[in-house]
Amino acid sequence: MAFTDKTRQLFAEEIAAIKEKGLFKEKRFICSPQGAAIRVEYPEGAAQEDVLNFCANNYLGLSSHPDVIAAAHEGLDSRGYGMSSVRFICGTQDIHRELQDKVSAFLGMEDTLLFPSCMDANGGVFEAILEPEDVIIADRLIHASLVDGIRLCAAEYDTFKHMNMKHLEKKLELHQDKRTRLIVTDGVFSMDGDLCPLDEMCALAEKYDAMVLVDESHASGFIGKTGRGTHEHFDVIDKVDLITTTFGKGLGGASGGCVSGKRELIELCRQKARPYLFSNSMAPPIVAASIKVIDLISASTERRDKLEANTKRFREGMEAAGLNIRPGETPIVPVMLYNAKLANDMSRDMYAEGIYVIGFFFPVVPAGQARIRVQLSAAHEDEHIDKCVAAFKKVGEKYGILGLDKKGIIDKYGM
Repeated sequence: MAFTDKTRQLFAEEIAAIKEKGLFKEKRFICSPQGAAIRVEYPEGAAQEDVLNFCANNYLGLSSHPDVIAAAHEGLDSRGYGMSSVRFICGTQDIHRELQDKVSAFLGMEDTLLFPSCMDANGGVFEAILEPEDVIIADRLIHASLVDGIRLCAAEYDTFKHMNMKHLEKKLELHQDKRTRLIVTDGVFSMDGDLCPLDEMCALAEKYDAMVLVDESHASGFIGKTGRGTHEHFDVIDKVDLITTTFGKGLGGASGGCVSGKRELIELCRQKARPYLFSNSMAPPIVAASIKVIDLISASTERRDKLEANTKRFREGMEAAGLNIRPGETPIVPVMLYNAKLANDMSRDMYAEGIYVIGFFFPVVPAGQARIRVQLSAAHEDEHIDKCVAAFKKVGEKYGILGLDKKGIIDKYGM
C-alpha cells in the first residue's frame, strides 16, 4: 500500500499548518430547509443553532417556496424520480421540452438546451460550436467553469483586462483574420458583484463581427427591470448570441443549467456537446419545479423588486457603519478585508452573533483580496438586514477596521 504512515503524516502536517495559520475551513451542517433563517450544527457535533443566512445564492428566496416544492412533488408523482438515461437516448420527457421553451421565451432567445448543471453547459458549449480556426476572447475574471470549458476547445484562447473595453477592442482588431470571434464574459461577476458593460461589449461585437456569450448564473431572475438578466439591464437582448445560466441559484436553487441562444448554435450543442450527450438528464422533480419558478417570476417582479430594496438597505447600512464594501448595485456585496486570517476570524465571530457568512481568500479569490461575500435574498426582511449590519459593526469594531480604507486595513493586518 502506497499510503504509508509516513505519507499520512506528510498530509496531516499540511492540514495542521493550515489550521495554525487560521485558514482552516470548518464544516457547517444545515439541519433545516434553505431560507433566510436556518438551523445549523457548527462546529461538528455541537448543538444546533438558529442563525440568519447571508451567504446563499438563494437570491429570490425560492429554494423552499411552497409552490415550488408542490411542483416538485407533482413532477415526482407524474414523471418519476430520475430518467436513468442521457437526453438523446431515452432521457427527454415532455416537461424537458416545456422548460426549454419557457426559458427561451423568458430570456428572449431562439432556443434552449438543458444540461445537468451550468458547469456542464459551460463545459460543452465551446467544443461544440468552435473550430481551431476560431478564437475566444474572454474577460480575465470569468468563472472557473467557463475557463474549464474553453480549455476543452480547440479554438485559440485570448483574454482582455477585466471589463476593459479598450483592451477588448485591441484584441478584436488583432484577431480579424480568424473565422469567427467569440467574446466571453460573466454578466455579473460572482466574487465582486460587478456588472459587465454589455451595451459597450455588444457594440464592439457588431463593429468587429464577433459573437457574444454571457454566463448569467448570478443574474437570471433578478437583474434587469423584469429579471431577465444583464442583457435586459443594458437593453441588448437582441444583441447577445449565447447565454449560459443555472437553475441552482436564483431560479430555484436545486440544480441544472442550460445554454440559450441562436437556433443553429443550440442545435450544434444538441448534436455535439459532450456533457449533454454523456450525462444523465435533469431529474423530473427538478424540471417540474424549475417550470414553476419561471412561471412565478414571469408573472410578477415582486421578488425581484424586494431583492433590489433589500440590497439598497444593506449597502447603505454597511457604508454608514464604516465597513469597506465594494461599490455596486447587485445583491453580491463583498466586505473587503484583504487579510485571509482576518476574513476567517470575522466570519467565525459573525456566526457567534447569529449571522452565517463565510470568509473568502486565496485560491477562491486572488491573494491579498480576502473578503466576506454577503449575498442578499428576497427572503430577508428588514429586521434581518438590520441585524446583519449591526453584527458587522460590532465585529468590525472589535477588529478596529471601521472607517478604514484598503490601505488602513492592510497597514493594520497585512495581506
